Amino acid sequence: MKKIVSSFVASIALMTTLNAADFYATVDGDKITKQDISMALQDPRVDFDKLPQTAQNQILEQIINRKLLAKKAIKDGIEKDAQYKETMDKIKEDLAFQVWQKNEIDKIKFTDAEKKDFFEKNKDKFVMPEAIEASHILVKTEKEAFDIIKQLDKATNKEEKFKELAKAKTEDPTGKQNGGYLGKFTEEQMVPEFFTGAKNLAKGTYSKVPTKSEFGYHVIYVKDKIASKTLTFNEVEGNISQILLGNAYNKKVKELTDELRKDAKIVIK
Repeated sequence: MKKIVSSFVASIALMTTLNAADFYATVDGDKITKQDISMALQDPRVDFDKLPQTAQNQILEQIINRKLLAKKAIKDGIEKDAQYKETMDKIKEDLAFQVWQKNEIDKIKFTDAEKKDFFEKNKDKFVMPEAIEASHILVKTEKEAFDIIKQLDKATNKEEKFKELAKAKTEDPTGKQNGGYLGKFTEEQMVPEFFTGAKNLAKGTYSKVPTKSEFGYHVIYVKDKIASKTLTFNEVEGNISQILLGNAYNKKVKELTDELRKDAKIVIK
């Protein structure tokens, strides 16, 4: 039941954002619009108009059949069904909350001065952590790791040799495809031993001693190191707006629900 209700309410919310003037077909005069298409696709990333004609036809057929069955269900008196009534009551309740929530959020506004004041008082919270750009070769034993290091020591182009060895020897499935490249990562994104091992290496260097973690032994190559920095107001203005909005909304909700609870009869089993 919950899945039915949440899916239906989400569809209603989506429908309000689309242009009702556009339609693709009609069923007894009832238009099949972009809203109907979006509800059928259930994936905003899919552009219906760019799908092959056969796929478009299949989707339209599904919607047509659904509309025909829905019309029959209503004609047969589905609206008198107990489960239908229960679901509709739940939908009304959830929709009422969503519309109220949107209206309340739309009322909340902040001046530039208020946002800048919040930034100045909370600069320590707007810090980009230290990041490392690196690759690794993961093996099962320490001996394998030292053998890889010896091969790197002999190589003229260390970075290219590292990629070659990663594709051939790493236990990391992704590393086999991209030469062990991990991209940029922060401390919280890696197991402690690995991040410490990478942090102790200089830019453009590789492990002379393998790093052991719960996954095995790592030979690490550090491509770049990005120092931690405090972000500017312009860089985080959007985040500040969201934080202030969330704080103000949550405060209003707490005050209102605290007041409403005084007269409500609540029983928790």
